[in-house]
Amino acid sequence: MFPFIFEWIWDMSHIVFMGGLWYALNIIGIGMTYCIIKAVVDTYQGKGGHHHDEACECGCDNHH
Repeated sequence: MFPFIFEWIWDMSHIVFMGGLWYALNIIGIGMTYCIIKAVVDTYQGKGGHHHDEACECGCDNHH
């Protein structure tokens, strides 16, 4: 069950399970936060997806 339920008993299996759960949730949350912040920063710095309107990086007028 859950820690806020009266029948909860903190034995070793519950401690390991809850530790692993919170570890995994933190890794996912940190990764998503990093991606969102990087997307916002790249957008404000002009590194967004508007590069299709510009010339190619190789200098030609042809869009690959």
